[in-house]
Amino acid sequence: MIRDKSAKTPAKDAPKKDAAKKAAPAKASKAPATKASPGKSAARKGIIAVAPPSFRRERALIKRGVWPVAGCDEAGRGPLAGPVVAAAVILDPDRIPRGIDDSKRLTAEQRERLFDKICATAQVSVAVASPSRIDRDNILRASLWALKRAVVALPEAPRHVFVDGRDRLDTECDCEAVIGGDGIVLSIAAASIIAKVTRDRLMCALAQDCPGYGFEQHKGYAVPEHLDALDRLGPTVHHRSFFAPVAAARAKHMPWTVEPVQDLFTVTEVEVPVEASVEIDASANL
Repeated sequence: MIRDKSAKTPAKDAPKKDAAKKAAPAKASKAPATKASPGKSAARKGIIAVAPPSFRRERALIKRGVWPVAGCDEAGRGPLAGPVVAAAVILDPDRIPRGIDDSKRLTAEQRERLFDKICATAQVSVAVASPSRIDRDNILRASLWALKRAVVALPEAPRHVFVDGRDRLDTECDCEAVIGGDGIVLSIAAASIIAKVTRDRLMCALAQDCPGYGFEQHKGYAVPEHLDALDRLGPTVHHRSFFAPVAAARAKHMPWTVEPVQDLFTVTEVEVPVEASVEIDASANL
């Protein structure tokens, strides 16, 4: 029997065609993935990575023979109640706790853990400016006073101080102000943790003496719950008298403590005696 070899040709080609047909959907399914990848990369590019504070500036001073180096920061400039707490920290270069960051970037639990580690390995001091001092000096001067007191109270006098903010301190050693320093300089970040945790604990203690204000929750800041309590209960001795919401609550609940302000633009009529005019003869020789 003679077999027709040409009949076998389609049979050999058939699997290839089927495979090509099966492969085609697979390629099509991969196409959307490649189109979506630019979107993913764009989303990743939109994420801003924030670098943690470093010990670079302190090490640069150590290499120049400048030591000890302290960082200082405060907590509590903005609240309506409670003190301003300032802290100063000299970190041990050989025992720096991991995880130190700007206190605002950390959770309360992280701050508490780092507080204990910093106190166990570094030189730490704290100073407090009371609400009465804030009322007397204003919030900026009271904060700078507390920061200076914290530096002076360190167990070892520093030779260089980094302070968070725009204002330098009037210290005996060199002082360098670093804007946003709690997110840049590690010693300042450590001080921010000490100041924040100390103040939070103080506000929780004040909450027991002044129930109803919620100090343990908002720590004295001007949140709606605090403003509502001020309106209902009036200010306490722990409130800052000249902050606007506190002054308004004091005027409502204790109007006798508010001194009337004299209007400097009031016009009063005053009678001025005018002497009779004397006519002078222009031809007279004077």
